[in-house]
Amino acid sequence: MAITVEKAQRAGYIFLKAMLRFSFMVANNLVAIPSYILYMIVLQPLRLLDNKWFWYIEGVLFKWLLAMVASWGWWAGYTVMEWGDDIRTVSEDEALMLVNHQATGDICTLMMCLQDKGTVVRRMMWLMDHIFKYTNFGVVSLIHGDFFIRQGKAYRDQQLVLLHEHLEKYYRSRSRKWIVLFPEGGFLRKRRETSQAFAKKNSLPFLTHVTLPRLGATQVILKNLVAQQENGILAGEKVPVSETKSKGLQWVIDTTIAYPKAEPIDIQTWILGYRRPTITHVHYRYEMYFLSSIHFNRLGFEIFLIGHLRTYNSVKT
Repeated sequence: MAITVEKAQRAGYIFLKAMLRFSFMVANNLVAIPSYILYMIVLQPLRLLDNKWFWYIEGVLFKWLLAMVASWGWWAGYTVMEWGDDIRTVSEDEALMLVNHQATGDICTLMMCLQDKGTVVRRMMWLMDHIFKYTNFGVVSLIHGDFFIRQGKAYRDQQLVLLHEHLEKYYRSRSRKWIVLFPEGGFLRKRRETSQAFAKKNSLPFLTHVTLPRLGATQVILKNLVAQQENGILAGEKVPVSETKSKGLQWVIDTTIAYPKAEPIDIQTWILGYRRPTITHVHYRYEMYFLSSIHFNRLGFEIFLIGHLRTYNSVKT
């Protein structure tokens, strides 16, 4: 089919804009990320004198970096419309955010959504695929204390042990509040067929817009961070929950990202901006699962997490 002058002009415009955007992003990264690292080096004496203030400052810088990434999408016209529960009301409580996963742009979308949610961004911990460790943002996430998880049966048991140790070492000591987790363990387009085949074989729900969850990481998080109680009192304590320093993990937040026409935005699109402006819909639903025994036996836990994935599937239908 012949290329019209108008199409050629548009293609040239998109290419020029993408190159300009790419140059701007490179400049952003060359200035912002080394500056963050330099500040972390210079402030090491403060870390020894007042650990709490050090991680407060680090969190502020971390939030600014995420705002920078979010601005790239906003500049390209990629905006977000949020639905459901107002998660700002629980922004100061500890929460586990479970998010469906379709593309690398999901992370950028969350960076945009969470900027106005109080202290969430600076006090959150991300769980992401280990490949992100080797990106330009990897060193920032390492310093911040995020966890990079390696996929595959060969690594599964070892990774769960490492996650347990990571939570013990970094979550409380750095005053973290929220954890962001993609329980599907991979992108929808890569896992849908195998997930549906597994569901059919094992008489599990047949899901179209999401895949069946992988349970290990979520179970480790809940076992480690949900405060144990006995008759309304934290295990081993003699004071009411309200008087303790930490109530533990209190909320599970279902977060569903839905792209128009089921066409997810990847990181290349977010950076280069060659796709037309679009509105991504993000739906929240939070519930309190405080000390429910269902989290700590495998069968009950599977029912619990599959129920959350059904929520994602119904929202996107």
